[in-house]
Amino acid sequence: MMGSPVEWAEIPKGSIMETNEEKRYDDETQHQVTLSAFCMSKYAITFEQYDAFCDEMGREKPDDFGWGRKKHPVCNVSWDDASDFARWVGGRLPTEAEWEYACRAGTTTSYNTGKTITNQEANIEGEKNLPVGLYNPNSWGLYDMHGNVWEWCADWYGEYSTGFHTNPQGPTKGLDRVFRGGCQGYFAFCCRSANRNYSKPTRRHFDLGFRLVFPK
Repeated sequence: MMGSPVEWAEIPKGSIMETNEEKRYDDETQHQVTLSAFCMSKYAITFEQYDAFCDEMGREKPDDFGWGRKKHPVCNVSWDDASDFARWVGGRLPTEAEWEYACRAGTTTSYNTGKTITNQEANIEGEKNLPVGLYNPNSWGLYDMHGNVWEWCADWYGEYSTGFHTNPQGPTKGLDRVFRGGCQGYFAFCCRSANRNYSKPTRRHFDLGFRLVFPK
């Protein structure tokens, strides 16, 4: 299938207070979610992996803007592109709740590094994306959850509902899909674990990639 297979990290079952941060945007309503165990790709999907998909499926390869391919996170891919790749490898995009839960890795602070994060700990406030895995992973073995590229999630964008939820899937319809994590060109506040962003599922952009989940 591909020369560089997806590497998975095991994410344990558990609960979090989603968007549990002192300073947050209006759409980050606090609510508790419980997640079943799942596996998540340790790294954002790379150009090397995505290019193999394009070769096999006869698809046009996305532009890397001269920053490099191979181990660089794939970017300039739409939500539809990411979903097609996910099906090709037998996985899927993470729900928004799964993404935040995995990013936090047991933490309750704005970042999995603590109350703050610097460009020595993640690719933020930079000029281009960098190869995956250059910074330390979080405590569950996931790399680059903050910065480098935004990551598409499965959910339609919508208001959170309050209360307790188990394995929430998000709204059943909408206009925009969610993406998470911030990217290389953003300030730290936009790379928080709880920060939400969204766009049309057809959007392709230099700062937007994805990673996958695989049910256990």
